[in-house]
Amino acid sequence: MQAKVRTCLAYKDQAEEAARFYVSLLPGSEFEGAFRREPNGPALLVSFTLAGTPYQALNMGRETTHNESFSISVMTKDQRETDELWEKLLQGGGSEIQCSWLKDRFGIHWQIVPEALPRMFMDEDRAAAGRAFQAMLGMVKIDLAAVEKAFAGR
Repeated sequence: MQAKVRTCLAYKDQAEEAARFYVSLLPGSEFEGAFRREPNGPALLVSFTLAGTPYQALNMGRETTHNESFSISVMTKDQRETDELWEKLLQGGGSEIQCSWLKDRFGIHWQIVPEALPRMFMDEDRAAAGRAFQAMLGMVKIDLAAVEKAFAGR
Protein backbone atom coordinates (compact mmCIF):
# COMPACT_ATOMS: atom_id res chain seq x y z
CA MET A 1 0.00 0.00 0.00
CA GLN A 2 1.37 3.41 -0.92
CA ALA A 3 1.84 5.81 1.96
CA LYS A 4 0.72 9.37 1.32
CA VAL A 5 3.90 10.70 3.00
CA ARG A 6 7.37 9.15 2.85
CA THR A 7 10.76 10.43 3.92
CA CYS A 8 13.11 10.40 0.93
CA LEU A 9 16.82 9.69 1.36
CA ALA A 10 19.09 10.85 -1.47
CA TYR A 11 22.20 9.03 -2.67
CA LYS A 12 24.56 9.33 -5.60
CA ASP A 13 24.06 5.72 -6.72
CA GLN A 14 23.54 3.52 -3.62
CA ALA A 15 19.79 3.90 -2.99
CA GLU A 16 18.88 0.26 -3.59
CA GLU A 17 21.92 -1.09 -1.74
CA ALA A 18 21.17 1.12 1.27
CA ALA A 19 17.45 0.27 1.31
CA ARG A 20 18.11 -3.46 1.12
CA PHE A 21 20.66 -3.16 3.94
CA TYR A 22 18.28 -1.16 6.14
CA VAL A 23 15.36 -3.58 5.74
CA SER A 24 17.65 -6.45 6.78
CA LEU A 25 18.18 -4.78 10.18
CA LEU A 26 14.71 -4.44 11.68
CA PRO A 27 11.75 -6.82 11.98
CA GLY A 28 8.64 -5.57 10.21
CA SER A 29 10.71 -4.01 7.42
CA GLU A 30 10.22 -4.62 3.72
CA PHE A 31 11.81 -3.71 0.41
CA GLU A 32 8.71 -2.75 -1.59
CA GLY A 33 10.12 -2.16 -5.05
CA ALA A 34 12.28 -0.16 -7.39
CA PHE A 35 11.57 2.12 -10.35
CA ARG A 36 14.10 1.65 -13.12
CA ARG A 37 14.29 3.65 -16.35
CA GLU A 38 15.53 0.53 -18.13
CA PRO A 39 14.41 -3.00 -17.13
CA ASN A 40 17.94 -4.11 -16.22
CA GLY A 41 19.28 -0.68 -15.27
CA PRO A 42 20.01 0.76 -11.87
CA ALA A 43 17.13 1.84 -9.67
CA LEU A 44 16.23 5.50 -9.80
CA LEU A 45 13.79 5.35 -6.89
CA VAL A 46 13.13 2.60 -4.35
CA SER A 47 10.37 2.28 -1.77
CA PHE A 48 10.76 0.46 1.53
CA THR A 49 9.52 0.40 5.09
CA LEU A 50 11.57 0.20 8.28
CA ALA A 51 9.57 -1.40 11.08
CA GLY A 52 6.42 -0.13 9.37
CA THR A 53 7.65 3.42 8.69
CA PRO A 54 7.66 4.30 4.96
CA TYR A 55 10.74 5.62 3.16
CA GLN A 56 12.00 6.21 -0.35
CA ALA A 57 15.58 6.31 -1.56
CA LEU A 58 16.54 8.25 -4.67
CA ASN A 59 19.69 7.96 -6.79
CA MET A 60 20.54 11.56 -7.68
CA GLY A 61 23.49 10.72 -9.95
CA ARG A 62 25.67 13.20 -8.07
CA GLU A 63 27.26 13.35 -4.64
CA THR A 64 24.89 14.09 -1.79
CA THR A 65 25.63 15.20 1.73
CA HIS A 66 23.87 13.79 4.75
CA ASN A 67 24.29 15.44 8.15
CA GLU A 68 23.01 15.20 11.69
CA SER A 69 20.05 17.50 10.99
CA PHE A 70 18.30 14.32 9.81
CA SER A 71 18.53 10.99 11.60
CA ILE A 72 16.61 7.77 11.91
CA SER A 73 15.82 7.01 15.54
CA VAL A 74 15.23 3.42 16.63
CA MET A 75 13.89 2.49 20.06
CA THR A 76 15.43 -0.77 21.21
CA LYS A 77 13.95 -3.02 23.87
CA ASP A 78 17.18 -3.81 25.75
CA GLN A 79 20.98 -3.71 25.72
CA ARG A 80 21.22 -6.82 23.55
CA GLU A 81 19.10 -5.29 20.77
CA THR A 82 20.97 -1.99 21.14
CA ASP A 83 24.35 -3.72 20.77
CA GLU A 84 23.27 -5.85 17.79
CA LEU A 85 21.79 -2.98 15.81
CA TRP A 86 24.71 -0.70 16.68
CA GLU A 87 27.26 -3.22 15.40
CA LYS A 88 25.33 -3.93 12.19
CA LEU A 89 25.02 -0.24 11.36
CA LEU A 90 28.76 0.31 11.87
CA GLN A 91 29.72 -2.53 9.50
CA GLY A 92 31.49 -1.53 6.33
CA GLY A 93 32.65 1.91 7.37
CA GLY A 94 30.19 3.47 9.79
CA SER A 95 31.39 5.68 12.62
CA GLU A 96 30.37 6.24 16.22
CA ILE A 97 29.45 9.73 17.32
CA GLN A 98 28.12 10.16 20.89
CA CYS A 99 25.01 9.94 23.08
CA SER A 100 23.46 7.04 21.10
CA TRP A 101 24.33 8.53 17.67
CA LEU A 102 26.25 6.91 14.84
CA LYS A 103 26.69 7.36 11.11
CA ASP A 104 26.36 4.35 8.81
CA ARG A 105 28.54 3.62 5.77
CA PHE A 106 26.06 5.48 3.53
CA GLY A 107 26.34 8.65 5.61
CA ILE A 108 22.92 8.41 7.29
CA HIS A 109 22.81 9.32 10.99
CA TRP A 110 21.02 7.03 13.42
CA GLN A 111 20.04 7.28 17.07
CA ILE A 112 19.88 3.87 18.77
CA VAL A 113 17.94 4.45 21.98
CA PRO A 114 17.01 1.83 24.57
CA GLU A 115 13.32 2.40 25.40
CA ALA A 116 14.15 2.75 29.12
CA LEU A 117 16.25 5.86 28.45
CA PRO A 118 13.47 8.39 27.72
CA ARG A 119 11.43 6.97 30.61
CA MET A 120 14.30 7.75 32.98
CA PHE A 121 14.80 11.22 31.48
CA MET A 122 11.12 12.07 31.96
CA ASP A 123 10.82 10.65 35.48
CA GLU A 124 9.17 12.88 38.09
CA ASP A 125 12.30 12.57 40.24
CA ARG A 126 14.18 15.33 38.45
CA ALA A 127 17.43 14.65 40.34
CA ALA A 128 17.40 11.00 39.22
CA ALA A 129 16.51 12.05 35.67
CA GLY A 130 19.41 14.52 35.71
CA ARG A 131 21.87 11.88 36.89
CA ALA A 132 20.74 9.53 34.11
CA PHE A 133 21.07 12.30 31.54
CA GLN A 134 24.56 13.24 32.74
CA ALA A 135 25.64 9.59 32.57
CA MET A 136 24.37 9.36 28.99
CA LEU A 137 26.30 12.49 27.95
CA GLY A 138 29.57 10.70 28.64
CA MET A 139 28.72 7.72 26.42
CA VAL A 140 28.94 6.88 22.76
CA LYS A 141 26.82 3.73 22.54
CA ILE A 142 24.38 3.66 25.45
CA ASP A 143 25.33 1.41 28.35
CA LEU A 144 21.90 0.93 29.85
CA ALA A 145 23.17 -0.63 33.10
CA ALA A 146 25.42 2.37 33.75
CA VAL A 147 22.59 4.84 33.07
CA GLU A 148 20.26 2.86 35.36
CA LYS A 149 22.95 2.88 38.07
CA ALA A 150 23.29 6.66 37.80
CA PHE A 151 19.50 7.03 37.83
CA ALA A 152 19.33 5.03 41.08
CA GLY A 153 22.06 7.20 42.59
CA ARG A 154 24.63 4.44 42.93
